[in-house]
Amino acid sequence: MELTKNIFFNTDKLIENSKVKISYTGTFFQDASEGVSIHYGFGINWDNVNDIEMEKTELGFQCEIELNGFETLNFCFKNNLGQWDNNEGQNYVFTIEKAPVELLALDNETVSIGNIRRLRKSYIWSKKIRLAVYKLITYLPKIISGNYKKKVTE
Repeated sequence: MELTKNIFFNTDKLIENSKVKISYTGTFFQDASEGVSIHYGFGINWDNVNDIEMEKTELGFQCEIELNGFETLNFCFKNNLGQWDNNEGQNYVFTIEKAPVELLALDNETVSIGNIRRLRKSYIWSKKIRLAVYKLITYLPKIISGNYKKKVTE
């Protein structure tokens, strides 16, 4: 997914407490810089600041980052010559979404809201199938033999 020109993530959404792979095909990749590092932090105050040397691939410079429980991921890039790509002084800032809340625990397994909906749909379908089988078993032999009579109301 392309979120900003020349920056790609391997996921549609940035979700807290997960890992994200970042691909950078910006100025430094286009200028064939030898090495690029990402300088990143979280939240408005740039908490937990880190630098990671990015790996050069055919798809751009890439690295993987663990997303903490903050609201935003902020980063900029620095090449081996000490030049910065910081989005013209604005830095690259992306919102981190909260992880979906797990509702049920079954046998030490957690089931998310999406799984619950699928379970509910499969339960409803199983009930419908059981009812259809019951009607077939009960009424089909009577219809075939001719012993099926409608109740007459007077």
